[in-house]
Amino acid sequence: MKAYLIKKYGKKEELQLADVPGPTLHDNEVMVKIHAAGVNLLDAKIKSGEFKLILPYKLPLILGHDVAGIITQVGKNVKHFNIGDEVYSRPSDFSIGTFAEFIAIDQRDVALKPNNLSMEEAAAVPLVALTAWQALVEKAHLQKGQKVFIQAGSGGVGTIAIQLAKHLGATVATTASEKSFEMLKKLGADVVIDYKKEDFETILKDYDVVLNSQDTKTLEKSLRILKPGGKAISISGPPTPDFARAISAPWFVKIILSLISWGIRSKARKLDLDYSFLFMKADGKQLQQISKLIEQQAIMPVIDNVFPFEQASDALKYVESGHAKGKVVVKMK
Repeated sequence: MKAYLIKKYGKKEELQLADVPGPTLHDNEVMVKIHAAGVNLLDAKIKSGEFKLILPYKLPLILGHDVAGIITQVGKNVKHFNIGDEVYSRPSDFSIGTFAEFIAIDQRDVALKPNNLSMEEAAAVPLVALTAWQALVEKAHLQKGQKVFIQAGSGGVGTIAIQLAKHLGATVATTASEKSFEMLKKLGADVVIDYKKEDFETILKDYDVVLNSQDTKTLEKSLRILKPGGKAISISGPPTPDFARAISAPWFVKIILSLISWGIRSKARKLDLDYSFLFMKADGKQLQQISKLIEQQAIMPVIDNVFPFEQASDALKYVESGHAKGKVVVKMK
């Protein structure tokens, strides 16, 4: 089959189109013929080698973390899916590879595609929606009447997180450039701050939750807008020792992560705040719950651009540029 892969790590490395053997189907897996694949900043970060300490992939590696397609085979232990089912998924770490014609995915990571979404729309959902769900529902336990600050509202995670937070009954503040204001208000943002002209720290106060996706300096400023007992959840780092334990990382990785996160953890403790790092995990059951919200139109994907499969490398470069509003998707022929 045809697939896009990387042969070595590097920021300037490009995806290479190659003919590779098709995936092997195991007893607990479904084989999916890929119709569309979402493109994420995580793909770029893995390509650059930024995550090789915590995700030590073997190269060459087929990239791609989001998929929508049709099941063509099922393993003998698969109970809840059938050949012909339209599904979507964020495959587990070390089982990624959606920039290809086929992928074998553990049935636990798969959900039926929402009826009201196209394949391209569905491929835009899994990683960002699971990130938003695990941050706001699992970690933050966001409640009606609480206030949440979601940074970079026009990004893939931001557009879904705003809608989910509003569905949960929260007041939502976000940052963006002025040209995105109208879109973000339609998604449900109550307070939209122009990051080019305004300082969110002077505008926001006594928030319950921050979802950080920016640099450490922005994260430190975000701590100061939280009320005592508030929660800062970061999807951009720094990773914590708790995260290292959760992924059963080697002892030296635990020490490294303890050192690089010590400063922000110390600042959070002094302010009586809870700081945690989130690296989202694949979860088909959560994705099925997200499907229900999509079918109720409580949340909907925002797509910036759809590239043909032949331009997957261009699609990844566009995501790396930081100009995308919502998600970028690659479509098979």
